[in-house]
Amino acid sequence: MKRTNRWVLWSVVAVLALAWIASPALCAEKLKVGLVFSMTGGAAAYGASQKEGAQLAIDQINAAAGKGMQIEAVFEDDASVPQQGINVYNKLINGDKVAVIIGPTLSNTAKNTDPIAQKAGVPVLAVSNTAGGITEIGDYIFRDSLTEAVVIPNTVKVAKEKLGLKKVAVFYGNDDAFTKSGYDVFKKVLQEEGIQILSEQTFAKGDRDFSPQLTQIKAQNPDAIICSALVEEASGIVSQARQLGIPKTIPIIGGNGFNSPALMKNAGEAAEGVIVGASWNASATNPLNVKFVEDYTKKYNRAPDQFAAQAFTGVQIVYHAATAAKSVERKAIRDAMAKIKDMDTVLGSFGFTEGRDANHTPVVQEVKGGKFVVFGR
Repeated sequence: MKRTNRWVLWSVVAVLALAWIASPALCAEKLKVGLVFSMTGGAAAYGASQKEGAQLAIDQINAAAGKGMQIEAVFEDDASVPQQGINVYNKLINGDKVAVIIGPTLSNTAKNTDPIAQKAGVPVLAVSNTAGGITEIGDYIFRDSLTEAVVIPNTVKVAKEKLGLKKVAVFYGNDDAFTKSGYDVFKKVLQEEGIQILSEQTFAKGDRDFSPQLTQIKAQNPDAIICSALVEEASGIVSQARQLGIPKTIPIIGGNGFNSPALMKNAGEAAEGVIVGASWNASATNPLNVKFVEDYTKKYNRAPDQFAAQAFTGVQIVYHAATAAKSVERKAIRDAMAKIKDMDTVLGSFGFTEGRDANHTPVVQEVKGGKFVVFGR
């Protein structure tokens, strides 16, 4: 090769190298995130909000990142059933090669899907799973959703203090991991607080007629009805309780499954006075939450719910971990997530416990004027 030609070749190589170094767009890696929500099926009311909250966070992060690390999102519908969740997890892990997964919506599904991710070494961030045993699946499983074991004790204690509860009836779904877990925690806390359980009634997912159980409860005249249910059944229970003449002076107290605007939409006036334990309320005044509520409402023409807030936060958490790790490698993200403490989020100051569960302050809400407000205000 002639000297002149070699000089030209090396000049071109040098220019290309400098261009590569100078261009973050070329250097920056994409963070590929799988998002698994129940966009159809029985839990669609939750999944729709989660997708919207996550998409808002993705849009804002990518706009702010410019030529830096961008999120490449792959949304999948688990159809509210474990088998479909398994199918999409395998697709995301083995086909799409995602770095991290957010979801699924239901604890029932998570107990079937999370072991797949754990075995493959893919970090999972649950943004609505509150049943016991989720993070125990393995050290790659995290959640930003407060467990029923955290939310329910606070709810019962606040309700007892403000309402003087002495005797209650318990009503729960006995064929779902979430509702059964909620019942277990409710029963334990009620016993610890010295509140008498007059009776325990059960239902199954998909039931529509709750009048036999509610008629028995009405005859017992409890101070409150404690209910662990997903929102579809919760709406029917609340509506039928009032139709049967159970007065609003006997409040219905629910767990996280009640935390959806679908409750008010489906039950209408009957939902007034329902008390719900929660991990978030729209009225929180921290600046990040105020902006989130404004941005979400502007984009979707309605206020966000807890599920949107937790999904929005989930996206921010995994992006924070990837940027802290300066990597889109699965283990690096997992290790960085485990170190998150005192992170400012729409949920408040957030961190993970040693067991990778959410660590922030719960709230108690009530339905007033067709929306969730902080109980007692």
